[in-house]
Amino acid sequence: MYLVLSIVLSTILGVVLVSLGTYIAGFIAFGIIVGCLFRGLYLLNDIRKILDSSPRKDKVQAAYESYLNEKDNGIH
Repeated sequence: MYLVLSIVLSTILGVVLVSLGTYIAGFIAFGIIVGCLFRGLYLLNDIRKILDSSPRKDKVQAAYESYLNEKDNGIH
């Protein structure tokens, strides 16, 4: 549903931009494109922060902790 709405609104915006002048339409189109690019970079930065904040254990640390647990429990 959002895709259809986006297509209709983009078509209307395209007609409006064509009916305006070259310079005005160019400035508006440039603003829209740059705004979308900055928003995409902002979202990618948020995704990177979320992925970096998740705790990760490397395999060596996990194996060492497993070894210590087995040693404490007397399992060899």
